[in-house]
Amino acid sequence: MRVICASNRSPSHMNRQYSILVVDQAAESLRMLGNALGADGHAVMEARSGQEALQLLKRRVPDGVLLDACIPGMDGFALCREIRSMSPWSQVPVLFMTDSPDTEQVLKGFASGGVDYVPKPVRLPEVLARLATHLRNAQAIRLAREAVDLAGLGVVVLDAQGQVVWHSPRAERWLTQAFEQDQASSWLVQAWQQGRAVLRLADGRQLQAQYMGDCGQAEPMLLLSLADSANASWLEQVALTPREAEVLSWLNKGKTNRDIADILGMSHRTVSKHLEHIFEKLGVETRTAAAALASQLLKA
Repeated sequence: MRVICASNRSPSHMNRQYSILVVDQAAESLRMLGNALGADGHAVMEARSGQEALQLLKRRVPDGVLLDACIPGMDGFALCREIRSMSPWSQVPVLFMTDSPDTEQVLKGFASGGVDYVPKPVRLPEVLARLATHLRNAQAIRLAREAVDLAGLGVVVLDAQGQVVWHSPRAERWLTQAFEQDQASSWLVQAWQQGRAVLRLADGRQLQAQYMGDCGQAEPMLLLSLADSANASWLEQVALTPREAEVLSWLNKGKTNRDIADILGMSHRTVSKHLEHIFEKLGVETRTAAAALASQLLKA
């Protein structure tokens, strides 16, 4: 187990230094990857077994992991599942390295939580390029989630089995108030499968969950909102689609049509069409009126 400091050379693929954990039982492979990643501007941590990797993870959470599937003791698949099960590490992208072309092994890597794999013997330019892509994607997801936290939105992300893998602080507060421990999952899964779910609370308000699509590794994302009975009943009648709700949410934050198009990855014309439908459903004629009404209804 060792840690390699980054060189002074500017990274070829990224503008910032990342920390990478490399797990491989072969000393020569560790040395080659460590030198290449260090030369590319990264800080590198090295481990030759799953237990060594876990010790390093407890000391520092890396930005990415390069993991040999065949390591002594705990194999790479078990280690990846362990990483995915722990909240401080669960969003770190894991790239498998395997010398087996067996499709079953590749699928096993994805099933255990890996985001990609590279064949061994590794081709360094390919490893650096693939790693760069996944690190950028993971950083974008982290920034988006931080923005959600700052905006105070109630957002929940599930895994493929319907378990909560992340939630914003506001969503955590609402779910804690509405459910006993570990009782929220079935309701969230219902919202995911049916597109929407509503729970009437003891104080007369209604907690609503709306499926907004998938993010990350095909992870369902749900938008929560809390409204009093009158507003909840009115929202049910309005029946915005998930995409219209997204557009209205960004409109409420003061974003222009062009901003919304860039954020949601759609054309300017599509945003305009969504806004036409939103105005019609809300019974308003201007952006200002729609934003004011959305602000009133989403306030909780």
